[in-house]
Amino acid sequence: MSENKLSKEDIDLLHTKIGLHSLLKTKKTNVFKALQETKNLMELKKKQEDLIKLQNWVIKNDKKVVILFEGRDAAGKSGALRRITEYINPRHFRIVALNVPTDDERKQWFFQRYINELPKPGEIVFFDRSWYNRAVIEPVNNFCSDEEYKVFMAQVNQFEKMLSQSDTYLIKFYFSITKSEQAKRFKEIKNNPLKKWKMTKLDEKAQALWDDYSFYKTKMFEETNSKHAPWTIIDANQKFKARLNAISYILKNIPYQ
Repeated sequence: MSENKLSKEDIDLLHTKIGLHSLLKTKKTNVFKALQETKNLMELKKKQEDLIKLQNWVIKNDKKVVILFEGRDAAGKSGALRRITEYINPRHFRIVALNVPTDDERKQWFFQRYINELPKPGEIVFFDRSWYNRAVIEPVNNFCSDEEYKVFMAQVNQFEKMLSQSDTYLIKFYFSITKSEQAKRFKEIKNNPLKKWKMTKLDEKAQALWDDYSFYKTKMFEETNSKHAPWTIIDANQKFKARLNAISYILKNIPYQ
């Protein structure tokens, strides 16, 4: 496609339901921008169809899948999760976002409450933040002791190895954004009356503690990027591209037929 000329294929795309929506959703129409958005959405739709096939394979073959979503506040983890789960069967997947541990949970083995949420055969479980809270968020905010942090780091690789050896597919995503992009997103959230409830006390401190988070994030990558459970870093400064990349990785690394 040249800069100022549409092909027949381009015109046909713009005449689809998705294309017309992209053209008409704003008062000021930009044909080429609408065309690119249409192509992106078409690609997303195709990948979402493949996710349905993947889930059917998981169900039929009693497979177990665990996918972790980690990243800084406002990195777009929840948005990616919505796109990934938008059309798959809700009876065969769960999104787990655990609250602050109870007094009893604090006295248990740290991994116990996560073990309770692991998938049964034929199920996919998505963790919107996971046991890696103890690798970054907890030490930065003094929610755990130095000893608790050290014990976690000494055990996590073996824990994940046991998962892999128990016929469980484990994918670990880290959604990575720049400090300026995080600041921009925080400002947008605060100025949006429908979203400002999302800002937490931890979010309010995130920019000031940026370097502390970076220090523990680097240690996490260095010590837990194992052969059986590697980290996949998703460049999340562009939300749509990040979502496509995450879905593509899932489709590529789970051998559904």
